[in-house]
Amino acid sequence: MNDKMRYLMKEWVEPIIIAVVLALIIRTFVVQAFKIPTGSMRSTLIEGDRILVNKFIYKFTQPKRGDVIVFISPEDKKKDFIKRLVGLPNENIQISNGAILVNNNSVKEDSILKKQHYYNRGDFGVEGQSVMVPNDAYYVLGDNSISSRDSRYWGFMPKKYLLGKAFLIYWPPNRIRVIK
Repeated sequence: MNDKMRYLMKEWVEPIIIAVVLALIIRTFVVQAFKIPTGSMRSTLIEGDRILVNKFIYKFTQPKRGDVIVFISPEDKKKDFIKRLVGLPNENIQISNGAILVNNNSVKEDSILKKQHYYNRGDFGVEGQSVMVPNDAYYVLGDNSISSRDSRYWGFMPKKYLLGKAFLIYWPPNRIRVIK
């Protein structure tokens, strides 16, 4: 190999390879970008919003009620969904008059869940009926529950499908904000 080739390898190819490897590691384990395809999380997230998801946070902390999470669809393993975490393991969840009841108690006044209206739909969201979240799963709902396919229809989201917590809308510029 001549000096010019060595120079090109050292100055251009090597840094590009390192950058690609680092980007793949970051995307796989740290932060990943997603685009919102539907209105199931309106008004928190709207179609076309681009968000960042923290993929390592749940290695150190437990998910909390109210977190906006990204997970593998229980119905189609090739799709990722984004919903709000409503029910934690071993809790009784019920939708009553648009409100979420956890173990027969209304959620806290300051909870984001208190500001949403949830409709009774599907086999796991029947009016007057509560569902027990299994030990290895969560109950998730879209904020726009009139137009969301979520736990009310397909049941519980297995813990192993959890990908991360949505934390930032970064595009379009007029919608940049922290996700709550």
